[in-house]
Amino acid sequence: MADEFDPEKFEDKYANYFNELQRAYKNAFNQMNDRYDSELIHGIDQTVLNESEPFYEDGEFRVELPENPRERIRGAVAVDDETFEETLEEYVERIESELYRTLGADRPE
Repeated sequence: MADEFDPEKFEDKYANYFNELQRAYKNAFNQMNDRYDSELIHGIDQTVLNESEPFYEDGEFRVELPENPRERIRGAVAVDDETFEETLEEYVERIESELYRTLGADRPE
């Protein structure tokens, strides 16, 4: 774990927080994989989240997804739109939670 989270160092996140980022994404993946269809979780992980980008702005973490996440998984995993959207939304929320936890950053109130 990082000694103390430094928002300025997060601007160069891959140089300063690479291991923590990997751990946060992996922890979120494991949590989601335990609760949902593993084919769907693996599909989201490999086709959408592999090109996502975590940011820290105005005291908050957010995960920016690539364009057209639904189209990226279409054909790879059979899932209806509503299930996909709900699962992806929860997955992103778990990643963001894990970023706070793994990096030791305080959540905004």
